[in-house]
Amino acid sequence: MNLKQESDRIISFLKDTIKRVGFSQAVVAVSGGVDSAVSLTLAVHALGEDNVYPILLPYGILNTQGVLDTMELIPQLHIPLTHVVRIDIKKAVDDISGNEMGMDNIRKGNIMARVRMTYLFDQAKKRQALVVGTENKSEHLLGYFTRYGDSASDIEPIGHLYKTQVIELASYLKVPQKIIDKPPTAGLWPEQTDEGELGFSYKDADQILSLLFDEKKTIDEVVSLGFAKELVERIQTRVSQNSFKHTTPYSLL
Repeated sequence: MNLKQESDRIISFLKDTIKRVGFSQAVVAVSGGVDSAVSLTLAVHALGEDNVYPILLPYGILNTQGVLDTMELIPQLHIPLTHVVRIDIKKAVDDISGNEMGMDNIRKGNIMARVRMTYLFDQAKKRQALVVGTENKSEHLLGYFTRYGDSASDIEPIGHLYKTQVIELASYLKVPQKIIDKPPTAGLWPEQTDEGELGFSYKDADQILSLLFDEKKTIDEVVSLGFAKELVERIQTRVSQNSFKHTTPYSLL
């Protein structure tokens, strides 16, 4: 991937599209992770630091480090501190969940993602801005997102890039190394990581996903290239089981 060319292409896409639909400002939900850091950086390059609003949406103290890491990136991008919005979602999430005994992490995580979405779109409406998303191609294909939660946005600058490509782009954009190096996490419960939950690394997943979906190879053809059959099948199964997320809601229209 030509990083300069790709960066310029995304910046032009953001600038031209947002202007074409009649907007000039954007909000970005920032978590302290590499995806939101890259989306925020690209949005600033496209619109200017005065037209981008970082929205921090922690759940109590759960993602304190992410907030701290984000606050290191914001001055680097010259975003005015008056543009930074921090909203603690804990009360809203707990009110919805009712602190239900036995509620599993996935259910509560989905509530958290959808509460964040609600606050994010409200902040966009307040500023007559668009929501710049942070989803990457790996998460999309694997179904590793909450419908109408973290997948909700007005415009997606990195949705065509695999996670490993986003990390490459982050280095080119000079995102702080501590953000690039941290284990990817949705920050939905203590010690949660993407790769721990998925059961495989993004490095392996991205290579296999590209072979299966970009190059249209069969499982056997991918295995013949040196990948473990069990891993290829696990990734393919994950994609198949979550493919419904890409077409909902089902409709007669």
